[in-house]
Amino acid sequence: MRLIVAVTGASGVQLGYRVLEYLPEDVEPYLILSENARDVVIHENARIYDEDDIAAPMASGSFPSDAMIVAPCSMNTLAKIACGIADNLVTRAAAVMIKERRPLLLAPREMPFSAIALENMLKLSRLGVVVAPPIPGYYGDHETVEEMERFIVGKWFDLLGIENDLYKRWKIEEA
Repeated sequence: MRLIVAVTGASGVQLGYRVLEYLPEDVEPYLILSENARDVVIHENARIYDEDDIAAPMASGSFPSDAMIVAPCSMNTLAKIACGIADNLVTRAAAVMIKERRPLLLAPREMPFSAIALENMLKLSRLGVVVAPPIPGYYGDHETVEEMERFIVGKWFDLLGIENDLYKRWKIEEA
């Protein structure tokens, strides 16, 4: 599986890096960093692209990517994607995912959500984009921030069809 991982904004970028850290070995990551995210530690095992590199492979529908996650997703990036503004590699790759009807997950990081942000999220959801803010599941008995992050990333992986055992699942009884 090829997964495009875009990290936007500065607040919450550790969640984007957790996505990379927890990826199974059979998932090939392609990392896009916004200008603000670039200042944070870079992951070693991903192919890294600058958001200004509009000629990068994932800017084209012919690039065989299986899914894309933007984590965290700034409200600016979310608004651009919702309006079809493809002025950098993150928004262009997201536009490609939407037009090619490939899985796209956005993890908006700010709260509370304004009415404008909620309208943009609704518009994107109606287009098939998964909007999944990093909200912890309180039933998971998280004792550390890392356990909470594992839960959030595990839920995102579930939504993208990436097998994982990052969190304790609800008890499943066998029939």
